Amino acid sequence: MMAEKAPVYKNQLIELTFEDLTHDGAGVAKLQGYPIFVQRALPGETGDVKITKVKKNYAFGRLLNITEESKDRVEAPCPIFKQCGGCQLQHLSYPGQLKHKEKHVRDVLERIGGLTNVTVHPTLGMEDPWNYRNKAQVPFGEEEGGLIAGFYAERSHKIIDMERCMIQHEANDDVVQLIKSIAQKYGIRGYDDKAHKGTLRHVVTRYGKVTNELMVVLVTKGKELPNKKNVIQEICDTLPNVKSIVQNINPKRTNVIFGDETVVLWGEEVIYDYIGDIKFAISARSFYQVNPEQTKVLYDKALEYCKLTGKETVIDAYCGIGTISLFLAQKAKHVYGVEIVPEAIVDAKKNAQINGMDNVDFAVGEAEKVIPWWYAQGIHADVMVVDPPRKGCDESLLETIVKMKPCRLVYVSCNPSTLARDLKYLEQQGFTTKQVQPVDMFPMTAHVECVAEVILS
Repeated sequence: MMAEKAPVYKNQLIELTFEDLTHDGAGVAKLQGYPIFVQRALPGETGDVKITKVKKNYAFGRLLNITEESKDRVEAPCPIFKQCGGCQLQHLSYPGQLKHKEKHVRDVLERIGGLTNVTVHPTLGMEDPWNYRNKAQVPFGEEEGGLIAGFYAERSHKIIDMERCMIQHEANDDVVQLIKSIAQKYGIRGYDDKAHKGTLRHVVTRYGKVTNELMVVLVTKGKELPNKKNVIQEICDTLPNVKSIVQNINPKRTNVIFGDETVVLWGEEVIYDYIGDIKFAISARSFYQVNPEQTKVLYDKALEYCKLTGKETVIDAYCGIGTISLFLAQKAKHVYGVEIVPEAIVDAKKNAQINGMDNVDFAVGEAEKVIPWWYAQGIHADVMVVDPPRKGCDESLLETIVKMKPCRLVYVSCNPSTLARDLKYLEQQGFTTKQVQPVDMFPMTAHVECVAEVILS
C-alpha cells in the first residue's frame, strides 16, 4: 500500500537498502511501499541518504556513503563520471550491467505486458564495452573567457569540459581536441546559449569503424566561420583520414543541434561504413547506428527470427536509411521499406544502389497509410519488421498489422516499456510472443535494445 503521506521529508538523513534500478539507472529503495530514487546506488546495497526532493508518490535522495556494498560495484574509471550525464552505470560491473538489463526487460514485460511465460534470453554484450561510439555530438562554450568542449552535466545545460570520453571511439576525441585547439588559435568563440552569442555551437564527428573514414561537422550560429581556409587546412594536415568537412548553420535559440542549412566546406558529402557485408553512405544528418558492432548482433538476431528462406515478401516499417531492410534483402524474395522522413528514404535508395540490391523498394509516408495501400495493390507481407522510435508503434500501425495478419512479426525495440505495451495489444489480437533477446547497444548506460519474435497463433 502506498503511504497516505510521504514517510520522509526534505533534508532528512536516513539509512536505506536498495532493491532495484530504474530504467535510467538510479537505485530504488522503498519505505512503507514509497519509492525513493538515488543516483549511483546499486541493488543489494545499504547506504546513508540525504532526501533532496519529496513528491506525493516518490522522493529523490543523494547517496552520502555506503554501509553495505554490492559485490557488483566497481570503481568508475572515468574521472568525470559523477559530473557528466552521458553514462549512468560505470559503477556497476559489466556482467552486472548485462544481468540488470535482462532483469529490467523481463520485469517490464511482466508488469506492463502481462507476459509471464515469454523466454527472455541473457543480454548479448560486447567483448570490449569501451570506445564503441562512432559518432560524437559535443557542445562548445566559454568559461571564464576560455573555450570548453564536453558533455552536459546530468539534467543541466552546464558543459563539463573533457579531453577524453571512455565510450567514444578515440578518433572522435582526437577531432574534438583538434577543433578546440584550432578555435583557440584563431579566436573562434564558443556559443553562449543564454546570451545567444558566439560562433561554434557543436562539433559533430562521424567515424567509419571499418573504412577508417572521418567526417567533421562544425555547427555554427551564423554563416561566418573566422579563418575558414586556415581551419580547413589545419584539419586536413592533421587528420589524413578525413574525407568530409561540413558546416551546419543553426541561427535559432534552441536545444536542437542542427539547423536547416548544411554546406560541404571540403571533400565529400558522405563517408562510408559497413555493417556486416552491407555498405552505407553516411551524411552529416543521416541516422546511422552509433555502435555498428552491436548493430550487426542486433540485426543478425532479427534476421534469425524472420526465418527467411528466400521466398518471403517482407515489409519493414520505420525503415530509416534502410539498414534492416538491406540486411533482410540478402535472404528475402523482396523487401518493402517505409519511413516518414523523406531524407532517410533518399539515403535508403542510395544505399540499395551502392549494394546492387534490386529486390528492395522504399516509400515515403506513414506506415499505417502506405502499408494498406501496398496491400490494396496485392503486396502481402509474409513477415513484418518494425523498429519504431522510443514511443513505440502508432496504434493505427498495430491495427494494420492485425488486419494484414503476417505469419511472423519481428519487433526491434529501443524501449522495453513500449515494447511490452505493444506486445500486450498484439497478444490480445491473436499473436503470440515466442521470445525476446536483449542486446547491449550502449554499454555503461541504462539503455537496452530488444528483438522480439512474434507469430500469428
